[in-house]
Amino acid sequence: MKIAVISPHPDDETLGAGGFLLKHRKEGNQIYWINMTDVNENQGWDSSFIKYRKRQIEQICEFYKFDKFYNLKYPPCTLENVNKNELLSDYGKCIQEIQPDCIVLPNPQDAHSDHLITYEVGMSCSKIFRYPYIKKILTMEILSETDFSKNAEAFAPNYFVDISEYIEDKIAALKIYDTELGKAPFPRNIEAVRALALLRGGMSGSHYAEAFKIIKEID
Repeated sequence: MKIAVISPHPDDETLGAGGFLLKHRKEGNQIYWINMTDVNENQGWDSSFIKYRKRQIEQICEFYKFDKFYNLKYPPCTLENVNKNELLSDYGKCIQEIQPDCIVLPNPQDAHSDHLITYEVGMSCSKIFRYPYIKKILTMEILSETDFSKNAEAFAPNYFVDISEYIEDKIAALKIYDTELGKAPFPRNIEAVRALALLRGGMSGSHYAEAFKIIKEID
């Protein structure tokens, strides 16, 4: 089985699906990571931070042992201004190369516009008559975005993955992104990550779980 997680920004893949990825890696499935945006000097990012972010991404790839990583490197917070055909072309090439059975996308109601555009691009490149190998599409729950939804409709998961065996490894992966974490009440903090996993576990009969929404599944 081939699984591709698509993140608007580095850290979204771990916040939303870190345990899911670790579990599938252990089960012998192939895992891929497509990241849409990355920092660059043209947007005013400091060169030292750019180097540090590059190292964070390298460490994450080593941690998960992805079968392949794709970094499209669009500037963050600008996806809504990028030509949609360009986005579809770059993303579509990745999907055509991977030919995944399952893709994991951000929730379209997330607060950040990059998340919505990533979802729309992912859905555009999942039409069964052009991408017949995609049998399952999930959306993931990303702390600091999904919980600040632009819509009154809350994230309503219908698919849960027991990550009790992987919660500590997920937290270890998140600590690689030390620049993105903070202390409570900042939403991206280790206590909140563990608490959300505990809540989703309680909803699904396990100690710790990650929650997803099935958008499409073909048996």
